[in-house]
Amino acid sequence: MDISLLLRAAGTFLFLFLIVLIPVYLGQRYGISHGKKSADLQNAPVGTVVAAAFGTLAFFLAFIFQIVASRYIDRKELLLEEVTNIRTTYLRAGLLQEPFRSNTRSLLVEYTDLRIEIGRDAEKLAFALSRSQEILDTLWAYTEKLAAQDRSSEVYSLFTTSINDLVDNYNHRITTTFDYRLPPMILLILLIVAFFSMYAQGYHFGVSGKGSLRINNILAFVFAIVMFLIITLDRPETGLAKLNQKPMITLQKQLHVMQSKENNTHLPNPEE
Repeated sequence: MDISLLLRAAGTFLFLFLIVLIPVYLGQRYGISHGKKSADLQNAPVGTVVAAAFGTLAFFLAFIFQIVASRYIDRKELLLEEVTNIRTTYLRAGLLQEPFRSNTRSLLVEYTDLRIEIGRDAEKLAFALSRSQEILDTLWAYTEKLAAQDRSSEVYSLFTTSINDLVDNYNHRITTTFDYRLPPMILLILLIVAFFSMYAQGYHFGVSGKGSLRINNILAFVFAIVMFLIITLDRPETGLAKLNQKPMITLQKQLHVMQSKENNTHLPNPEE
C-alpha cells in the first residue's frame, strides 16, 4: 500500500482518537474536582444521563453506518453491471461494419483500462474521468451515424441500447461514488455528539472514581475505529475502502486477448 495513503489513514484515525479521548480526560478531571467538593454528586443520576448520551451516540453511529454501507454495496453492484455492459457492447460491436466495429472495440478496451486506473491511482482520477467521458461521447456519435444510415436496423438498435446502458451506468457510478456523500453538517454533528457523550462518560468516571487510563484508551479506540470506518466508506477516493476490481481486471484480460486475436486475423498473409 502507498506510504502516503497509510500516513493519511493514520492521521485521520489519530484525529478521531483524540476527538474521543480528550473529552474523556477533561470530563474525568472535572468530575474528580467536583466530586471532592460535593458528596451529593455521588448519588446524582449521572449514570442515567451517560446512558442516554451513549444511546443517542450509538443510534447516530448505526444510522450513518447503514447509509455508507448501503452506498458501498450500490457501488459494488454498479461495478458488476458495468462489466456486463462493457462485455455486451464489445460483442455487439462485432455486428457492425468497418470502421465502426474496430474503432468501437478499441475504444472499449481503452475504456476498460481507464476504469481500472480509477480504482488504482487517485492521482490519475481527473484524466481518467475526462477521457472516459470522451470515449462515451465518441461511441454515442457512432450510434447517431449508424442510425442515420438505417433507423430500422435491428443490429443498430441493439448497439444503441448497449451504448445507452453504458452511458447510464457511468453516470450512476460517478454520481454514487463522488457526489453522494454524507453532508458535512452530519459529520460535524456526529463529532459534537461524540465529544459531549465522551465528556459525560469521563465526568461519570471522575465522580465515581472508577476511571482508568486503560479503560479510557479502549473506549476511545472503539468509537474512533467505528467513525474511521464510516469516513473511509463515505470517501472511496481516499483508497482506504476500495472495491474489489477483480471482475473488471478479468474483463480487461479477456478483451485484450480478443482484440489481439482479431488483429492477427486481419494481418495479411505473406504467402499470398
